[in-house]
Formats: sequence, C-alpha cells, structure tokens
Amino acid sequence: MPVAERTYANALFEAAQEKGRLETVGDELRAFAEAVEQVPQLRELLVNPQLDSRAKVEALAALLVDADELVRNFLLLIAEKGRANQLTEIVREFDALVAAEEGILDVELTTAVELSDDDATKLLGQIEQVSGRRLRATREVDPKLIGGFVLRAGSHRADASIRGRLEGLRRELKGAT
Repeated sequence: MPVAERTYANALFEAAQEKGRLETVGDELRAFAEAVEQVPQLRELLVNPQLDSRAKVEALAALLVDADELVRNFLLLIAEKGRANQLTEIVREFDALVAAEEGILDVELTTAVELSDDDATKLLGQIEQVSGRRLRATREVDPKLIGGFVLRAGSHRADASIRGRLEGLRRELKGAT
C-alpha cells in the first residue's frame, strides 16, 4: 500500500477514533466509495484530471451537505489534494485499521464446493472459537481442493483440504523411500 493512502486513512482513523465515530465514519465512507463505483458521473467528477480541484471541491460540498462532518471534510480534502482517485485504496486501508482496532482478522476461506451461508457461518464460528479471534471472511470456491477448506490470513495458511492431505501423504511417502 503506497504511503499516501496509508497516511490519509490513518489520519481519518485517528480523528474518527478520537471523536468516537469509527462506525459512522466507516459506514459513510464505504457508502460514498460504493456510490463512486456505481455512478459514472460521480466517478468522472472525482478522477477527471482536467477538472480543477476547486470545481471538484465545490461540487462535492454540495453533494455532501448532510454527510458526517469528518467524512465531508476528509472527502473535500482528498479532492483538493488530487487524491480522490485513490479513494478505494484509502477506504481499504481505513477498514484494515478499524478491523485491527476491533480485533477482527480478515481471512479468505476457500472451499471445494459452494457453502450455504449457514454452513459457512458455522465453520467460521468454529474457527473463531479455536483461534479466539473474530473473523471477517471472503469466500471462494476451488474444486481442485476435492473436499475440506483452506483458510488464509495474511501470509498464514491453514490447509484442511483433501488435496492438501494427499500432497502431504505423497511427500511423506517420497521421504520414506
């Protein structure tokens, strides 16, 4: 993550934490970032290098009149500084800071077949009990796993798949000869 995105996210995080508004700021920031993705005119306003930053700030100020003060001021600042095109990365970094503060571990759960929401919730609940951490998971399907699952958290990987077990057995058999 480039330094600028981390710096902006950190500044917003600290201000929101100091005011006791992490959740509100995070919700509004994510909602605005989602609107930027879904509304081409808004995206164009923010990322168009030909538009003067003062014009961007004025347009945003009108749009954000009812937004949380921290969010409004933050979005106006990044527009003024020409960083609006980095909003997605800033939001991602802000969310990571909030997750770390709340003790939430972001994980990637890969299964051989699509799990129902109930099954995924049960599996993640069991992992939370064992790990003692709250998890926020993204889910993927990889039929090559055959069965079971692989859980990734940062650079750590827990492989409880049939494919992983077969590969381990293959390595053991090669080592025994």
